[in-house]
Amino acid sequence: MDHAAEAHRTDLMTITRYVLNEQSKHPESRGDFTILLSHIVLGCKFVCSAVNKAGLAKLIGLAGETNVQGEEQKKLDVLSNEVFIKALVSSGRTCILVSEEDEEATFVEPSKRGRYCVVFDPLDGSSNIDCGVSIGTIFGIYMIKEGGEPKLEDVLQPGKNMLAAGYCMYGSSCTLVLSTGSGVNGFTLDPSLGEFILTHPDIKIPKKGKIYSVNEGNAKNWDGPTAKYVEKCKFPKDGSPAKSLRYIGSMVADVHRTLLYGGVFLYPADKKSPNGKLRVLYEVFPMSFLMEQAGGQAFTGKQRALDLVPKKIHERSPIFLGSYDDVEEIKALYAAEEQK
Repeated sequence: MDHAAEAHRTDLMTITRYVLNEQSKHPESRGDFTILLSHIVLGCKFVCSAVNKAGLAKLIGLAGETNVQGEEQKKLDVLSNEVFIKALVSSGRTCILVSEEDEEATFVEPSKRGRYCVVFDPLDGSSNIDCGVSIGTIFGIYMIKEGGEPKLEDVLQPGKNMLAAGYCMYGSSCTLVLSTGSGVNGFTLDPSLGEFILTHPDIKIPKKGKIYSVNEGNAKNWDGPTAKYVEKCKFPKDGSPAKSLRYIGSMVADVHRTLLYGGVFLYPADKKSPNGKLRVLYEVFPMSFLMEQAGGQAFTGKQRALDLVPKKIHERSPIFLGSYDDVEEIKALYAAEEQK
């Protein structure tokens, strides 16, 4: 055994160490936020293991039928939701939880209450599970307004008020991308240690990208500016090369690629979905927060995405996010449309 190499392995920037370092920059902090994040990280590890089909043999049983107790395998999105609700409540640091899976917000019982609201999509892209496409968890964290009982209004805040946001992608590796408001960092799960290790420090999105990402199957229902922009990506008039199209149909995977390689991800409004398809609180806001923290932009077709004030917890919005210059072009097309 190479002891020197083994010792070197312990000098790693794990996500716990990273968050504690961040905490030490705020001498007034009580560690509540750190505890909350460690519970989110635990939820991500659990879901990662479930998505990778851990314990599958036990479930299927030797003869290939459901095991003796007749335990049907829980749908992964339902399981993931339960995992996160339990992990967040047991942290003792949350008061309101909003999940994509639950019609109503969850108000934490007073004895386990804390100062934070967490909005999350426990398993985004879960319709892709069976074909092996990357899926993920998206989350955002707000602080409640001081004093009084927690109210739904505490969570209906604009995205710019978020304290932190991130996503965990379960793909060829398990990657957690996090921003606590001072840049974006990416961590990868090392399964042999069960630890998230910092592998992508201080992610910055390229100022301009070569990729656009959109479901072109909806093209006949698009508005003018979206149609013009996509046309421009394919048939540029200024002699620049055409952009490449990449669309996975799993938001976490598409946004992750956009963040690392640059370009633009769009889910515009169309005649079929006049408010777009993606939900404001736990899809649009966290991803827009990360994009801005990495030097990109996020725009709804009308305004900066993070300025939006949601009125309902499952409200939807169109979204254009990615490289600064690419989103700037989209904004110009919408501004020109306004002028008409």
